[in-house]
Amino acid sequence: MTDFFLKDIYNKQFLKTFNNLMLKVFPEFDAKAFTKKVFDKDWEARELKERMRHITVLLQEFLPSNYKRATSILKKLTKELQKANTDDREDLSFPCMFLPDFVEQYGLDDYDTSIKAIEAITQFTSAEFAVRPFIKKYPDKMMAQMLAWADHKNEWVRRLASEGSRPRLPWGMALGDFKKDPTPVLPILEKLKNDSSETVRRSVANNLNDISKDNPELVLKIGKKWIGKTPEMDWVVKHASRTLLKQGNTDAMLLFGFGDPKNVTIADLAIVPNTIKIGDKAEFSFTISIKGKKDLKLRLEYAIYFVKANGSLSKKVFQISERVFQAGSTETIRKQQHFKQLSTRKHYPGTHQLGVSVNGRELERIEFDLIQD
Repeated sequence: MTDFFLKDIYNKQFLKTFNNLMLKVFPEFDAKAFTKKVFDKDWEARELKERMRHITVLLQEFLPSNYKRATSILKKLTKELQKANTDDREDLSFPCMFLPDFVEQYGLDDYDTSIKAIEAITQFTSAEFAVRPFIKKYPDKMMAQMLAWADHKNEWVRRLASEGSRPRLPWGMALGDFKKDPTPVLPILEKLKNDSSETVRRSVANNLNDISKDNPELVLKIGKKWIGKTPEMDWVVKHASRTLLKQGNTDAMLLFGFGDPKNVTIADLAIVPNTIKIGDKAEFSFTISIKGKKDLKLRLEYAIYFVKANGSLSKKVFQISERVFQAGSTETIRKQQHFKQLSTRKHYPGTHQLGVSVNGRELERIEFDLIQD
């Protein structure tokens, strides 16, 4: 097990590389003093986003006080970062997210300068978080700009048009108006639905998946219009419908050929061991039988009802498979489930539940116990 944490991307080697590139475009940059202030007495206690914001604030101190001049330097720096990072965009791009953060923090009152800076910077490091305060403050101008960006020659700018306008962007400021009415977002998604870039198409799917959580009928309507046009668009529609499918939405199931599971039975659901130590894994199994004379396209899923800190249950759905099962067949399905402590999920002892669903309908559920090691 490694002891590396994501916040450790901001290490001395990264800062050395960053400083050297900054000195190319801004020779007056005091790299030594900047480094000393970055690694101050509170550095170790800061988490990832706190470290990023700390560097943002220090940049404002060490760059020219004139915002236009400061962003001009950052745009030049972006080009140097791109040259230094040609082999793998992710090497430097993720830690450099403090560059768009700088624009977000200090440029909200200078729309024109900031938009030009965002367009340049996002071609190296994603600016989907930075654009959201601008959408809030300048909704009409900003959405017109996002629509224009959807035609940009650079795929990362096109991706920003979609990713930045997601109503429920994870770890980002929510766009409440778009939760209620996503109409301003739809022309962007329409332009990008069959984009040549898989990265852009994935963002379109994620945006629609966000929309489906508040406006499911709208996403189903769009899905019915788009599906069957190209394999790429079919993938977008399917990925955009993942929440609806996990919820067992009947119309979503029908859209992808999953019918009524009335001729399906689940039996002998069991988990071994039935008492599991936190950190261990278990195997569960069940048999599935297909009655009738027709083959059936089925989506098999299982759900773990995890015990939360307050004793209530929280449901998490996992996919098993999607395929056609032959009429009259009986099959045994086996899967493993790990109960390691994760940064995204903390396990608590107690009586949990395991359920198996077919085409969104739960057909069987059992209980098992999770205990402290």
